[in-house]
Amino acid sequence: MAIIINIDVMLAKRKMSVTELSERVGITMANLSILKNGKAKAVRFSTLDAICKHLDCQPGDILEYTSDEGTQ
Repeated sequence: MAIIINIDVMLAKRKMSVTELSERVGITMANLSILKNGKAKAVRFSTLDAICKHLDCQPGDILEYTSDEGTQ
């Protein structure tokens, strides 16, 4: 997939654990792990909003697009 999820980067910058973020955002550890490992097929805007709020960042700090050229 051409979308890269950089939650780990933001967690490290904010010195926050995955457990702490999941509790603050109100999603399960399993769902947060699926999202941060790039396995999620979708993310709700309300979830993205909560993640950005608690990590004090912009959506572009978490989501990154890279060209998928050459793969089909």
